Amino acid sequence: MKAARIYLSVLCLTVGFLFGFSPAEKKSKATWIWQSEMIGREKQEILDFCKSNDINLVYLRIEMNKPYDYYRDFIREATEMGIEVHAVAGHPAWALKSNEKRMMNIVHWVKSYNREAQKNERIRGIQLDIEPYLLPFWEADQKRIIREWQANVQAFTAEVSKDEDLVASAAIPFWLDDIPVPGQEEMSLSKWMISQFDTVCIMAYRDTLSGQNGILNLIDQEMKEADELESRVLVAVNMKPLDEDHTSFAEEGPALMKQQVEQLPAHLAQHPSFSGVAIHDYRNWKEAIPLPPETKQRYKGTYIWRAELLGTEKEEILSFAEQNGVNLLYVRLDLEQPISYYRDFVREAREAGIEVHAMGGHPIWAMSESRSKIIKLVNWVKAYNESVSTKEQFHGIHLDIEPYVLPAWREDKEAVLRQWMGNIEVFVEETKNGTSLEASVDLAAWLDKTPTPGQPELPFSHWMIKQLDHTTLMAFRDRAPGIIGLVENQMKYAESLQKKLVVAVETKESHEGNGITFYEEGMGEMDRQLDLVTKVLDRYSSYWGLAIHAYDYWKNGKE
Repeated sequence: MKAARIYLSVLCLTVGFLFGFSPAEKKSKATWIWQSEMIGREKQEILDFCKSNDINLVYLRIEMNKPYDYYRDFIREATEMGIEVHAVAGHPAWALKSNEKRMMNIVHWVKSYNREAQKNERIRGIQLDIEPYLLPFWEADQKRIIREWQANVQAFTAEVSKDEDLVASAAIPFWLDDIPVPGQEEMSLSKWMISQFDTVCIMAYRDTLSGQNGILNLIDQEMKEADELESRVLVAVNMKPLDEDHTSFAEEGPALMKQQVEQLPAHLAQHPSFSGVAIHDYRNWKEAIPLPPETKQRYKGTYIWRAELLGTEKEEILSFAEQNGVNLLYVRLDLEQPISYYRDFVREAREAGIEVHAMGGHPIWAMSESRSKIIKLVNWVKAYNESVSTKEQFHGIHLDIEPYVLPAWREDKEAVLRQWMGNIEVFVEETKNGTSLEASVDLAAWLDKTPTPGQPELPFSHWMIKQLDHTTLMAFRDRAPGIIGLVENQMKYAESLQKKLVVAVETKESHEGNGITFYEEGMGEMDRQLDLVTKVLDRYSSYWGLAIHAYDYWKNGKE
């Protein structure tokens, strides 16, 4: 294994002098996949991620109870893309002599798998990730543990080396250079480990390159040791959130991590042992990357409060929706109606490109004693969707709960808020359980001035936005600046959570004073003001459009 590679290096060097040097060896860029079920569930997504991030080495945790066929497609397609797949396995207890057999099982499994696999389906190496310093008795019995760890490593590399096509590697922390080898006090444990493997990944888990506690300073000794030993080193960084912020790029994000990692080749160019980088790990790295902006059609919605209208003026509603560009309907349900009552309307609306959300609500639904009413609505919609075809299903469930009109709000607002929060949590949990239904609510835009019980620094509207798939902010004003002023801070917050907001305005006559509704100004002026709203709010990815309250008033509003 190692000897064969040294011989090959000498041969290549000779050829280089005779015919001119070939380009430098391509550096590795690696990541770890610890959840092997991912390659079955999201194979193409993983391969696409590797391609877009220039990954050419994957350390894949192997579950040995899975059949060989489970791994073949993934490894073959990765190989065809120029990606090597190495098995990774390990446990802190594998450092102990008593667990040598368990450690060797991965070697035997890989060799057996490779014997039955086609060339492009084979695993190219095995990495040990043994971190015995996590054992509870590491401090008390360090020398004994290290000796047993060394013996197991030698047994592992001896067995792997019997197959010259397999690469033996290990992941080691950067601080092993501070620990001497028992009985060889002049040699660091890091140098001894590097000497045993074809490649080591140095877990340089810091979030900056420079400085005394930066990556470059912490790996300097290991790089020199690897140069002397003519071994390969990958420098590993971490994207997994950890308790100590400086040990991970999770807080800084993938963009800064990428920027720092891309500087490593220039800084380490003087080290022939430097062979690339590794990012730990695929799942945390992928989840940290911001999603691309979602291509979306802005909502233009309205409310249908009287369920009987679906029977008496279905065609008129759909015609009105087409004429006014409506693509979102909140429809209040009458649960006494049979399921068949809604099927035709929902189907025809969906065929016209309209999302239909089942709606229910009452101020009293904020109170704990009304929780059963929310659950009843959710269960009815779920049962309805299960009994009809896909094109007849509701897209979501929308609640309109406005408890600030209750006497209890004036008497003990915090108690009402707490009960409302509990009901919303149940609503979301029940709606999402086993379905793809969206959960949404109407929310008075001014609730951003109300603190959340138990979290006084968090506006109540922010708490609510965080819970739902989308929130419709009732910004009942009749001028664009007033509407924008009510919702803009909440747009910023929702954007940070990648949540959707819809802005609702009023067309019903109001006796709360001027400036609340477009009843007086008319629908033409409403359209002009809402165009201005969209021009300002369009900069926010959280802005998903408008809702006009409500169909009856809008339809009959003056021009």
